[in-house]
Amino acid sequence: MNILCIGGGPAGLYFALLMKQQNPAHRVTVVERNRPFDTFGWGVVLSDQTLENLRAADAPSAVLIGDAFNHWDDIEVFFKGRSVRSSGHGFCGIGRKRLLNILQDRCLAVGVELVFETDVADEQALAAQYDADLVIASDGLNSRIRTRYAATYQPDIDLRQCRFVWLGTHKKLDAFTFAFEQTEHGWFQAHAYQFDAHTSTFIIETPEAVWKAHGLDAMEQPEAIAFCEKLFAKYLDGNALISNATHLRGSANWIRFPRVICNTWVHRETVGGKRVPIVLMGDAAHTAHFSIGSGTKLALEDAIDLANEFATDLPIDEVLTHYEARRSVEVLKIQNAARNSTEWFENVNRYTGMEVEQFAYSLLTRSQRISHENLRLRDAAWLEGYEAWLAGGKAAIPPMLTPFTLKGITLKNRIVVSPMATYSAVDGVPQDFHLVHLGARALGGAALVMVEMTSPTPEGRITPACTGLWNDAQQAAFARIVHFVHGSSTARIGLQLGHSGPKGSTRVGWEGTDEPLPEGNWPLLAASALAYGEQNQAPAAMTRADMDRMTAAFVDSARRAVACGFDWLELHCAHGYLLASFISPITNQRTDEYGGSSIDNRCRYPLEVFTAVRAVWPADKPLSVRISAHDWAPGGTTPDDAVQIARLFKAAGADLIDVSSGQTTRAAKPVYGRMYQTPFADRIRNEVGIATMAVGAITEADHANSIIAAGRADLCAIARPHLADPAWTLHAAAQLSPVAAAHTDWPVQYASGRDQMLREISKQKQVAALAAQALSATKNRASEEEG
Repeated sequence: MNILCIGGGPAGLYFALLMKQQNPAHRVTVVERNRPFDTFGWGVVLSDQTLENLRAADAPSAVLIGDAFNHWDDIEVFFKGRSVRSSGHGFCGIGRKRLLNILQDRCLAVGVELVFETDVADEQALAAQYDADLVIASDGLNSRIRTRYAATYQPDIDLRQCRFVWLGTHKKLDAFTFAFEQTEHGWFQAHAYQFDAHTSTFIIETPEAVWKAHGLDAMEQPEAIAFCEKLFAKYLDGNALISNATHLRGSANWIRFPRVICNTWVHRETVGGKRVPIVLMGDAAHTAHFSIGSGTKLALEDAIDLANEFATDLPIDEVLTHYEARRSVEVLKIQNAARNSTEWFENVNRYTGMEVEQFAYSLLTRSQRISHENLRLRDAAWLEGYEAWLAGGKAAIPPMLTPFTLKGITLKNRIVVSPMATYSAVDGVPQDFHLVHLGARALGGAALVMVEMTSPTPEGRITPACTGLWNDAQQAAFARIVHFVHGSSTARIGLQLGHSGPKGSTRVGWEGTDEPLPEGNWPLLAASALAYGEQNQAPAAMTRADMDRMTAAFVDSARRAVACGFDWLELHCAHGYLLASFISPITNQRTDEYGGSSIDNRCRYPLEVFTAVRAVWPADKPLSVRISAHDWAPGGTTPDDAVQIARLFKAAGADLIDVSSGQTTRAAKPVYGRMYQTPFADRIRNEVGIATMAVGAITEADHANSIIAAGRADLCAIARPHLADPAWTLHAAAQLSPVAAAHTDWPVQYASGRDQMLREISKQKQVAALAAQALSATKNRASEEEG
C-alpha cells in the first residue's frame, strides 16, 4: 500500500514505523508542518504496562525510549501544609521532543519518508500526489481533517472548566508530585514530574473563575509565570518556571482542556479514481485529560492496534471496521476514567474539608480505575496505615467493615442490602418468603437490611404483589420479620416507604416491568396528569385534598413502622414514583406553588410529607431519603439539581441521602458502568455535608472499600450480589480476613476474624434449607427495583 500519515506526532510516526516494518514494500510517508526538533509541551508520561506494549510492538524503539525514561514509583501529595507519599505506582517520564526524535530516527532507519515543514491545507491533493491507498489523520487535537469531515466523524468536543498552563522547571522531583495551594479566590493545583536528568514538567491548573479572579486572563506570560512561581515557591527551591511557548501572546498559553469524542473514525473520499479511507488516530480521534496521563498512551496503542489488524491480511474495509469497533471501546474506558479524574480536579474545593490522609486517598482513586486492593498491591504498608487511620488509629480494618453511627443507631459495617421489589406479598401483607429473604440476608453479615418499597395505601403499590403498611395484618407480619432480625442477627432492619404514583397498577416484574395490568387496574395519582408511557394509564393530578389525605397516610404508615420496631425509615422520592413525580421537571407540569421551574416549588410537597413523617419518627432513629440525582433525559433533573434537592431535605431534617438515578421516564438513557452512580453520592456528601448511601453496580468488596475509604459515601447499598448470595457480606469479609484477622482489637462482631464469621454462618444454616426451598420455588421471582 501507499500510506500517508498527516501529522508527525506519536500516533502518525509510530503507525508509520510499524507498517513499514511489517511490510517493507509499503510506501509510507509522514507529513509534518513543524521542523524535526520543534515541539510544544514538556514531558509525557507512560505507565510500565504501556512500555511493555511498546516492547512487544517494536523492541528497538522501546529500548531507546526506555533508556531515555526517568522512572519513578512514588506519588506525593502536598495539601494544607502536610504531605502523603505512597509507592508502587510505576510511571515513566520522557521529554516529548526526545520521544518524537527517537520515533523519527527509527522511521528513517526502516525506510519511512519524513516530510517536514509542510502545512497540509488540502489532504485530498496530497493523497493524490502520493497515490495514497490509506490516509491516517494524526493531525492532533485541533485536527483540520476532523473538522472538514465533521459530518462523518460527528465529533463531540467539550471544553472543560479549568484553565491550565504547561510549564517546565529545572527543579528535579523524585516523585510524581501533586501540590495544592489555596488563595483568597480559590485553589490552584500543580501536576509535576521529572522527565529527564535536568527538567520537570510543571502543569498548573485552576477553575476558570479563580483564574479570572486573579486577573490571569489579562496578564502577559512573564507576569503570569511570576505569579505561579510565587504561589508554588516552596516546591521550586528557587528554580524558575519556564515556558516553551513564548510565541503566544497574552494569556493564550492558558487553555481549557477539550475532551474529544468521535462517533466514527473512518471517512472515505474518492481520490484519483479510487476510494481512499481517511482514518482518525490519536488526539484527532479522542482525548483523555492530562491528569491520568493517557493521551500519548492512547495514540501509541491506536497505532499498534491498527498495524496488528493489517497483519491479519483481511480486506481493508474489514480491518478498519475491526479497528474502530475495538479501539473505540478501549478508548471509552479510558475516557470515562479521565472524566472522573477531570471532574475531581475541577472540584478540588469539594474535598478540602478532608484531612490530607483521606484527601490523598481520594485523589489516588479519583478515576475509579485504581481500587482499594490495587493500592494494596502497590504499597501494602501505606494502605494498612491508612486503614488504621480511617479506623480511628486502631488496627487496620477493611473500610467496608468499619462501624457507622447515625443518630442513635450504630451499624456494624457499611454494607446495606438494597430494597428490592420481590412481588411476593398478598394484599400488601409480607409472607414467609419475606421472612426468609430478609432474614437470610440479615444473617449474611450486612449491617442494614432494607425492606422493599412499601406503600401507605392500597393504590400506592407498584403491583398487586407489593407490600403495604396501612392495616394491622401488615403491621403484624412486618413486626414478626423485625423480631426475627433483632433476635437472630446483629443486623439492623429498615423500611423504605413510598407510593408508586404514575408507575402503579402494573404487572409483577417477570410479567413485564412497568407494564399495566391486563385487567383490574386501579386509579393513579401523580403531580401532573402525565402517563409514564403510552401503554400506561394517565394519573390524576393531585389536588390539595389528595395531598392532605396522602400525607396522613404516610404518617400513619410511619407510626406503624415505629410500632413494628424498625430501626431505620427511608422516604422514597426517586424513580418517577409519586413524590419523585413532583421533583422532576419532566413529570411535574403544575403551574401552582407545587410546580414550575423552581426546585423549591417542586420539592414543596415531598418536603411536606417528609416533615410530617419526621414528626412521628423517633428522633434517635435515622430517617433517610432516596432521590434520583440524574434523570438521564433532556429537560430532567441534573446532578446540579440533586445538590439543591439534597440541601432542602437536609434543612428539613434528613439524616442521609440515598443517591440513585434514572427511571423517571422511559426516555432515559443512563450511562452505565461499575459504580456509575457513586459520583452523585460523592458530590452530595462532600458539597452538602450530609451522609450518603451509594447504590448501583457496586458488586465487589473492593468497590465498597474504595467508596468508603475515599469518603465518596458512608454506606454502600448492594442488591444483585445479595440476590445471588444472601451471605455476600460474610463471604466478602472472609476473603478479607487474612488482612484483618491478624488484629485482635477488631470490633467485637468481627473478633477473631474467621471464627466469628463461622458462628454467624452457622446461624444462617438454621434457615438455609427453608431459604433454598423458597428461592428455588420462586426462581427469578425477586427482581431488583434498581434499574
